[in-house]
Amino acid sequence: MEEQPTVTVAMPCLDEARYIESCLESVLAQDYPADRLEILVADGGSKDGTRELVSRFAARDPRVRLVDNRARFQAAGMNAAIRLARGDVIVRMDVHCDYAPDFVRKCVEVLKRTGADNVGGAARARARTAFQQALCAALDSPLGVGGSAYRSSNREGYVDTVFPGAFPRRVFEQVGLFDPGAVTNEDAELNQRIIAAGGKVYLSREIVVHYYPRESFGALARQYFRYGRGRARTLLKHRKLLSLRPVIPAAMVAGGVVLLATAHLQPITPCAFGAFALLTGLEAVRVGRRAGPARIPTIWAIFPVLYVAHGCGFFGGLARYLARPDWEAPERLPGRQPPDQ
Repeated sequence: MEEQPTVTVAMPCLDEARYIESCLESVLAQDYPADRLEILVADGGSKDGTRELVSRFAARDPRVRLVDNRARFQAAGMNAAIRLARGDVIVRMDVHCDYAPDFVRKCVEVLKRTGADNVGGAARARARTAFQQALCAALDSPLGVGGSAYRSSNREGYVDTVFPGAFPRRVFEQVGLFDPGAVTNEDAELNQRIIAAGGKVYLSREIVVHYYPRESFGALARQYFRYGRGRARTLLKHRKLLSLRPVIPAAMVAGGVVLLATAHLQPITPCAFGAFALLTGLEAVRVGRRAGPARIPTIWAIFPVLYVAHGCGFFGGLARYLARPDWEAPERLPGRQPPDQ
């Protein structure tokens, strides 16, 4: 890899008028050489003014380009940007995030230092609202993240997935683009293909990015339901998972249903649900100290939402994709032609 390779920032978005300006400002403020950086915003047909805002940035800075994503999903948006990318390194950036000024530079440095096929940082949550403060606290807990390595801001080393991801261009030539049928879990699915092909994914604490989580119980439940469904699809597609973490919420939901259905036959149902309530309540108190006592009830309520939504989504995904599989061999990015001699 060159000392300072050309970098394409690929950013899928849809109706992100609230976040797109601050996100693009943080990208344009990167300390990476301006003449080695381009920013492709793949918009899925926003109706809230997002496209107009991106166009204003593009008018004042030629590094920014608006790309149409007719399929609307994030995976399809990433693919649309990657096909047009001029960079030797593709850096995914999500709109609901703030990036450290050295984010791109650190991604390139870690790629060069490790030789990995994908590098990224921890998913550090940041809040703007009271609900987000409670959710950030819940996501600081092992009960909220299930021991996911990519949630640990102090972790350094090889893992099974990262947030959000930076790739040498060759990765998409060798293992293929993002799965265009993946509504969610597209990052983990691509990382699973990378690892299956003998590649490596590296998490570095030097790569700093903060993201803004969902702002209500309803939005959170819908998000985690889609997560569960996406992970079920990945399991059926590859016939294995890199860890058992995605199965735990589904197992808890199944166990809860069995306990409720057999409550008249055995005495342990109240004890089991009481133990879960006690455990999550104590954990809400522990992690809620920094967020403030007023947030503790919300944190307590967030834990069952995470588990139930994810578990139900997982079973829903198994039912849907067992009946109608929708995956194909991944499209590979064409290799670049060598320059004429």
